[in-house]
Amino acid sequence: MAGTRSPVRGGKFLGSFQHQLDDKGRLSLPAQFRREATDQRFVLVQAYPPALALYPETEWLEVEERMQDMMRDRPGRMWVLSVMSSAVEVTPDAQGRILIPATLRGAAELEGQALLVGAINKVEIWNPSKFDEAVQGAAPDFHQFAADIFR
Repeated sequence: MAGTRSPVRGGKFLGSFQHQLDDKGRLSLPAQFRREATDQRFVLVQAYPPALALYPETEWLEVEERMQDMMRDRPGRMWVLSVMSSAVEVTPDAQGRILIPATLRGAAELEGQALLVGAINKVEIWNPSKFDEAVQGAAPDFHQFAADIFR
């Protein structure tokens, strides 16, 4: 149907949405991000500071496989353990909210507002000002990527 394309197609997340964290540290997932993930569990982890990454369970299984391979050598093992030590499994409640634990909120400097950014196979959760800083810092190089992707 024309005009009814969902931002989430087969686990593909697109767009960005700014939402308020409530006083308990819960964050509403946009309807577009929940549409195909009904009753699905997610894994919330900080793999790329300062952002958090929210992986649907099906995508997380692939990440786990790659991490399992890294557990064979000491530097890789310690990195995996450090990442996994703060990872949590989350399931949206009836209102579509997930609880972001205080440790992860602090690590991502989330206070009040959070920016949810579709990152194809996952959702990244950013402090809005940190996202703006990161994008501005990388902007001069964007043209080289556009030519490779949008032919």
